[in-house]
Amino acid sequence: MTIRLFALIFGIVFLLVGIAGFIPGLVHTPTLERDLAVDQGYGHLFGLFPVNILHNLVHLAFGIWGILAYRGLGAAVIYARVVAIAYGVLTIMGFIPGLNTVFALVPLYGHDIWLHALLAIVAAYFGWFHHVRSPARSGA
Repeated sequence: MTIRLFALIFGIVFLLVGIAGFIPGLVHTPTLERDLAVDQGYGHLFGLFPVNILHNLVHLAFGIWGILAYRGLGAAVIYARVVAIAYGVLTIMGFIPGLNTVFALVPLYGHDIWLHALLAIVAAYFGWFHHVRSPARSGA
């Protein structure tokens, strides 16, 4: 898979997840409520991942950015690196009380922790370790 294709796939998935977060049938309200200052749209996407309206907007932003980053190799590399760093930080924040809700604004706990870690690892691979192969030269 190319880095550009990575950006496109991540972009599409983030966009779809962001949209899904606004569909009431896909967001299940948990029995134990969290104390969030922004509780509009709060629930668990697919019954697993805590989201709210701000969380969904972040997914939409990363989705649009990924689709736009597909247009060029440099943009795709930057996208992969920023996703890796941002989601790595979000993973760590998910373990820290107070930060695991970004000061009561965005839920980052529960299943979001392992998902954010997985996203960060995949993005780090494409951002720093995936080698771009140049086409072989014909003749000499």
